[in-house]
Amino acid sequence: MTSAQSSNSNFSETDFLLEDSVDADNHNSDSTATRLSLQVQLDENYLGQRIDQVAALVWSEFSREKLKQWLKDGHLLVNGNIVKPKYRCEGNELLTLEVELEAQTSSQPENIPLNIVYEDDDIIVINKDVGMVVHPGAGNPTGTLVNALLYHEPKLAELARAGLVHRIDKDTSGLLVVAKNLEAQFSLSKQLAKKTVYRVYDLVVYGNIIAGGTIDEPIKRHPVDRVKMAILPGGRDAVTHYNVKERFRDFTRVQAQLETGRTHQIRVHFSYLGHGLVGDPVYVNRVRFPAGASAKLTDMLRSFKRQALHAAKLGLVHPRTGEEMMFEAPWPEDFTQLVEVLRTENEAY
Repeated sequence: MTSAQSSNSNFSETDFLLEDSVDADNHNSDSTATRLSLQVQLDENYLGQRIDQVAALVWSEFSREKLKQWLKDGHLLVNGNIVKPKYRCEGNELLTLEVELEAQTSSQPENIPLNIVYEDDDIIVINKDVGMVVHPGAGNPTGTLVNALLYHEPKLAELARAGLVHRIDKDTSGLLVVAKNLEAQFSLSKQLAKKTVYRVYDLVVYGNIIAGGTIDEPIKRHPVDRVKMAILPGGRDAVTHYNVKERFRDFTRVQAQLETGRTHQIRVHFSYLGHGLVGDPVYVNRVRFPAGASAKLTDMLRSFKRQALHAAKLGLVHPRTGEEMMFEAPWPEDFTQLVEVLRTENEAY
């Protein structure tokens, strides 16, 4: 489901021009090159800063090392001239980047079905299935969302992270958005940084939460167990707003809205409250069976092997049209069954 309301979106910092040199619809061919032409007019805010640092700020979708190389190769010009990366800005320069994009990933395309909620020339909204890893990594070099996306749209190989601007965990289901071009990736990344992307999750937790609230606790990597994240001083700001949607005898269905997007944020925050997510294999030590639980509930809890977490709503401003768009994804079957069993259990008491 999508809804759209007109609003203005502009890119005052940068003018973009993307030109397709060759059609890229053939899944069997190499991804084709995109000619990229970018310009940005600096102001006094950049006075005295190194040009490679400034370029990394205004074009954050590229690595600083890549931008330094483009400076050296003459693809990134300052007032039409080649300068060294250590050049100090006067605060009134015109930066021009003319380059043909190369593949940004070594991942290979794979013919993996995608549940596409919405797609146009700029964005793809995916309803990710439970069990699908988003990005290749140690132990998961293939079979990921990135591999599927590269098959669906080969030109995504030219974008950092194949157009991904945010992630959800392997065993979390639901919505995420992928950019199909640099302009869209730039816009969506800025929206995420400004905390204007609307992300709402449905979850089921152990115990009874009385009322909604806000969790504002910093998150960083656990100092001992590197698989885990933890609430620790010096961590990155992490804010989760939540409200109670449904109460059961020993469980609560909650809806949480992310203000920030830290790794495992919802799982860590609710574990911190003492209300770990049903099925969470990392932050809940063991399956907890309430006293007097029916055989049906016991079987459901024992068989629910992933965190009961679903990215249900995603709101964003379209990068090209400026429309406000809202997407919704229904619960997957296992989440629906869990809630139905909990409702049935409630009726028995």
